[in-house]
Amino acid sequence: MVRKIWLSIIPIFLLFNLLIISAQSTKVELLDIEKNKVIKTSPTNPNIQSEAEKIINAIDNIVKKFNPIPAKGYMIKIPLEPSILVENKWLNALIDEAIIIIPEGEEPYLLLFDDENNPSFLTFKGEIVPLLNALNFSL
Repeated sequence: MVRKIWLSIIPIFLLFNLLIISAQSTKVELLDIEKNKVIKTSPTNPNIQSEAEKIINAIDNIVKKFNPIPAKGYMIKIPLEPSILVENKWLNALIDEAIIIIPEGEEPYLLLFDDENNPSFLTFKGEIVPLLNALNFSL
């Protein structure tokens, strides 16, 4: 009897886990930091993926701020499919999501999470204008 109950529960549990995995977002989200609200979403596309990869490959240092999350500005969360392997002196991890932080009046920088969900705030050399154009957004 107990075995029958377990055998009926296990498929339901597996199905539930598959639904959660398939429900993960594949949309790019633009967040207004001051409002703490997503102001725009758009489906990801190869152009956005390419621009995000260029930015990640242009990492040149770490952010040297005590509090790297600004009070005003924007954050762009970009899911990366396929994941990107980042290997440099600051980070060595497979990245499946990039968050670009655009503080008001300052240069943008990246927030990346490693395999153990440790955050890394990193600066990069490069332009975000092509990415913003791909998202139909201007500052």
